[in-house]
Amino acid sequence: MDFELRRAREKLQKEQKERKDRAKLKLERERKAQIEASRQRDALEAVQRVRRLDAAQAQIKAEEQMAESLLSGGGIMFHRNLEAMLYSGVGDKIKLPPSCFTELSDQGAFDKGPIYFRLSVAGLESFPETSANRESHGVTYSGVLEFTAEEGFVALPPHVWSNLFPTEAPATPLIEIQYVRLPKGSYAKLQPEEGSFLDIPNHKAVLETSLRQHATLSQDDVITVRHGELTFKLHVLELKPSPSVSVLETDIEVDIVNPAIASEKSNQKVLNPLNFGAPESGVVEEGVYMYYKFSLTDDVWSTIASGNARIEVKLEADTDLGDTDLYISKHPLMFPTHHQHHWSSHDVGSKTLILSSQDLNLGLGTYSIGIYGFRGTTKYKILVNVQENINRGQQAGLSTSTIDVDSVECGNCKHYIPSRSIALHEAYCRRHNVVCQYSGCGVILRLEDAKNHVHCNKCGKAFQQSEMEKHMKVFHEPLHCSCGVVLEKEEMVQHQSSNCPMRMITCRFCGDIVQAGSSPMDTRDRLRGLSEHESVCGSRTAPCDSCGRSVMLKEMDIHQIAVHPNT
Repeated sequence: MDFELRRAREKLQKEQKERKDRAKLKLERERKAQIEASRQRDALEAVQRVRRLDAAQAQIKAEEQMAESLLSGGGIMFHRNLEAMLYSGVGDKIKLPPSCFTELSDQGAFDKGPIYFRLSVAGLESFPETSANRESHGVTYSGVLEFTAEEGFVALPPHVWSNLFPTEAPATPLIEIQYVRLPKGSYAKLQPEEGSFLDIPNHKAVLETSLRQHATLSQDDVITVRHGELTFKLHVLELKPSPSVSVLETDIEVDIVNPAIASEKSNQKVLNPLNFGAPESGVVEEGVYMYYKFSLTDDVWSTIASGNARIEVKLEADTDLGDTDLYISKHPLMFPTHHQHHWSSHDVGSKTLILSSQDLNLGLGTYSIGIYGFRGTTKYKILVNVQENINRGQQAGLSTSTIDVDSVECGNCKHYIPSRSIALHEAYCRRHNVVCQYSGCGVILRLEDAKNHVHCNKCGKAFQQSEMEKHMKVFHEPLHCSCGVVLEKEEMVQHQSSNCPMRMITCRFCGDIVQAGSSPMDTRDRLRGLSEHESVCGSRTAPCDSCGRSVMLKEMDIHQIAVHPNT
């Protein structure tokens, strides 16, 4: 009996303990649930608080941006994010979709003057616009060319593209475009990457011609200047009155500073200065040009023009390992080549070119010398000297001769020989001399030299046998002009000096050194002898000095004759 009561009591105690434990666990779970619910409420409230703060900040930022846009845009609000695409244009003018034209037109933007935009890579608007950020994050300014781009896209010329993406563009390049107003520039400091830009004759005029394709300039941008087949890059170091300015219809004072460090690895051509009477030595490899320059000043040219002196350009070359060619050109042709030059010499070994006042290409100015490595690696020495002419009276006296009345013409060499010794002379002459039988030649040669005397089958010129291979390679291999024409050397030189659209000329209207271009469309301009550039440039108007009437520059001479014949 006692045993059963004890078991019942233990069972009851155990059940009571289990109920207490379950109650404790339930209370613990409820407490944890309450804590977790409280934590979640706090977290939710924190997230909502952050969202409210972000929304408030975004609203404030949007209002600030709108105010900034209105301020920078002169009361016009225009802001777009468009995907960038590249097009092959010049300058800094972009192409926008037609919808942008409508939006700008509705706000009267076109009534306020030229249109300018601030361009930046989308997502970088939080960075302040400093020089360091502009360089690393891509910010520039531009004008607009036309509104013909596809909706959702903006077409960028290479200048704008390279300044926005100096290294590599993303897979989907998004550009933020904002309408702005820019002040007219008054001062610009530029620095070329290569010192050879400063060798261009009137390089500021060349730069001015290039900047005509631009609407804006931005500090830290890089602009590209083309001069014929040459390309130069210039860094914009400083602008006034602001870091970004308009260059339309304004006069800008431009300073061009020397490159900070000359790059030894640069492939850009360099003109090394030469002084009269001071030789320069060097080494030229096969297929490579070495360039020098010298200038004819007023004093030197007056001496040459009077006929008392001439220019001697002498190239001494070591022919043991190679051979060279010598080319000379007058600026604006800065870098003479095989098919673009004014004077040349292709003699084997050392060679000399004489430039005298009788040559129409010679005059005041700067000249370039190109030494071309024709074969192998050649050591050379180049010398430019002003050489006095021999007295003309002495020359005439030395060259004067009379034919003896008692003389007979040799039947072999055609020289006049005294009749008393003609038989002996002819016997000796026919044994030792031979006449070249090539049509039009007739040169008298020693028998041992006759086998080395050969004529070119194409042009008929006479050479030594050892010179024929070089002659065929230099004069008769077809050359390709950058305009697409294929000609032999002499025809190519003539083509590139008078007919090639890529040749450099000095415009008679603007004075700039520019590419001539092809023949003008207007027949009257072709009859006037105008180039394509001059036809366009001469279409600009200017007031007549006599009557004040606006007349096209190319018609000004006709206007003066027809309207003001007595002026």
